[in-house]
Amino acid sequence: MNHFNASRQPIQQRPNTAPGNAEARKLAEGLMDAMSALLGLIERETELVRAGQVREAMMLESKKQELSRNYVGAVGQLKANQAQLAKSAPELLSTLHRHHDAFRAMLQVNLTVLATAHAVSESVVRGVNAEIQKRNVPNTYTAAGRRAAPGPRHITPLAVSRSL
Repeated sequence: MNHFNASRQPIQQRPNTAPGNAEARKLAEGLMDAMSALLGLIERETELVRAGQVREAMMLESKKQELSRNYVGAVGQLKANQAQLAKSAPELLSTLHRHHDAFRAMLQVNLTVLATAHAVSESVVRGVNAEIQKRNVPNTYTAAGRRAAPGPRHITPLAVSRSL
């Protein structure tokens, strides 16, 4: 859920010209806006998944991809001008680094919630499958008195619909 394909649309980067203080602020504000918008959506997705509302969380995917592309574009513009920004506005660059660290921490929380939801759902499916297989296997023993292993004809496939 928490993935996007940034290679579908080319990222337009600005030419590497020395930005002035006003342009440096504009680049920083663009990145901050992109991070804020994406973070707001990710926090909403995290809340929905925690509440078990996976269908609603999945509906956020297209908007999440769009905001992710905006974020990657803003980071690309900033990286293209990082050396000049470090000279003209070092305090702005250090502020952006701090905000980006907080942004990454929130992304990590989101990824943890998604991984937990995935593990729980996988565990449920495996448990259901184990119960189904127990019911379909004949309860027989070998000549040595051990329980017979089921043959392939006794194993019933489990069909899972991926649509919610």
